[in-house]
Amino acid sequence: MNSIEKPKRGPRLYGLNKKDGFLPHPFDLEYGVRTSGLVAGRHLKTGSPHDRHTTAYYGIAPSVFYTLVRRWRRIRPAFALEETTFIDIGAGMGRAMLLAAEIPFHAVIGVETHPALVRIARKNLTVWRKADRLRSPVHLVQADATAFPFPQGPCVAFLFNPFGAVVMQRFLRHCAQSFENRPGELDLLYVNHEQEHILEQQRGFVRYFQRQVKRSRADAKADHAILTNQPDGEYASTDYEDCSIWRWHSRE
Repeated sequence: MNSIEKPKRGPRLYGLNKKDGFLPHPFDLEYGVRTSGLVAGRHLKTGSPHDRHTTAYYGIAPSVFYTLVRRWRRIRPAFALEETTFIDIGAGMGRAMLLAAEIPFHAVIGVETHPALVRIARKNLTVWRKADRLRSPVHLVQADATAFPFPQGPCVAFLFNPFGAVVMQRFLRHCAQSFENRPGELDLLYVNHEQEHILEQQRGFVRYFQRQVKRSRADAKADHAILTNQPDGEYASTDYEDCSIWRWHSRE
């Protein structure tokens, strides 16, 4: 049974209104969900000591997601897809969760700290369920990724550059402790891998893939328009994302 924990209400986020430069991505217009918008990290305060290491919210380009998942499957995951739990670390409004839920994983879990983003993701999952697009059980939790209890069995964690170096270090230590006696049971799909050097320093992880993954022409056009329209002009758009895939083996 799909289970979605109800978040507490909070203030509206800057970046999600037209006056803030908001433009919808075609994904939202096609499917009637709300996953668009750019929310800078400084507007995603939750009261956590990790707040200052939050990057930003921005939905993954669907074409990048699909390409990276296909690439991951080509490197032969150690376990069958139906045995593997997909975990979106920093799920935001849930776009990656929606895409993953159409794949027959054992389960799909979203982990997000900000209550407003969780609330929006919850509504999106309701839309997905009503449209009969869920092929996996889905669970959304409001939790700190560095303390999230990983489920039993093989997992693949998806990260769209959710946090800076300090929290990445803590998250990877948490992964290493959680999978200490579970070699091969954790893969990481890392998009916009700004903290790649932190992974390189963490014993136990082996890189299987590192490359630029191109957006489709439609996604590149949409993301360019969205980011160009931002009044602060903080973020630039490219037609690709730097990506990598890692697997946990052991510390030894």
